[in-house]
Amino acid sequence: MVAGICSTDDQVVTPLPVILSHEAAGIVESAGEGVTTVKPGDKVIPLLIPHNYCLKNDVSNPRGTLRFTCRVKSIHHFVGISSFSQYAVGDENAVAKIDAASPLEKVCLIGCEFSTGYGSAVKVAKVTPGSTCAVFGLGGVGLSVVMGCKSAGVARIIAMDINKDKFAKAKNYKKPILVVLKEMTDGGVDFSFEVIGRLDTMMASLLYCHETCGTSVILGVPPDSQNLSMNPMLLLTGRTWKGAIFGGFKSKESVPRLVADFMAKTFSLDALITNVLPFEKINEGFDLLHSGKR
Repeated sequence: MVAGICSTDDQVVTPLPVILSHEAAGIVESAGEGVTTVKPGDKVIPLLIPHNYCLKNDVSNPRGTLRFTCRVKSIHHFVGISSFSQYAVGDENAVAKIDAASPLEKVCLIGCEFSTGYGSAVKVAKVTPGSTCAVFGLGGVGLSVVMGCKSAGVARIIAMDINKDKFAKAKNYKKPILVVLKEMTDGGVDFSFEVIGRLDTMMASLLYCHETCGTSVILGVPPDSQNLSMNPMLLLTGRTWKGAIFGGFKSKESVPRLVADFMAKTFSLDALITNVLPFEKINEGFDLLHSGKR
């Protein structure tokens, strides 16, 4: 099992104790009776949004039970994946078989980070060639948004982050990193993306898209129990405000295709990998996340 650390893992509201992580790739160790789509030895990516899954369901386990225990004590699941573990138990509808030659340490990012950002640009916002885009936050998801915007042929990407170490990576996509948006975009960008999870940047992202035709997409997960107040006039003039989960992809169908595209070198995941750590250094990984170096 290979797992990535996502900021969502750091904002868990699931009952404790819990095994976190939802971005992973692994190899099937065994399959239960009646399972037909995967077999032992298959490489798979567990699905954040399983096939035919309703978000109203309990995210611990579709059957309302728990499958992890430690010293007789029950351990909770996290969105049905819980990949910070040597083994995980999942429903057949919640895993996608992928190319046997795919490198797990890279394609695990398709389980959340890459798909969420890339899809938010090309599927949710549907950015258009020649348009202008602003990206608030240059973590892995933010950089994936940049990749999606670039692939769609936008004219300008304005990316913002407080961590200067991330600027060089964004520049690799040959787009400028600028601060003053409206002065440079004739009243605002066509598309904006909030990938931080702060209420103030969510509002800034909405404000900086064009008031009559701009689209703003929220990807960042805010701290629990925070509410956002806004003036409805910001939308009445013509702006569109959207949210995105997993970039709008249908995971059981889309994940294998995204892996195939990666194997065909349609896109690279290298820029999204900042550190590779053994599991015993997981706390160091979260420290890197908190410092903005993840």
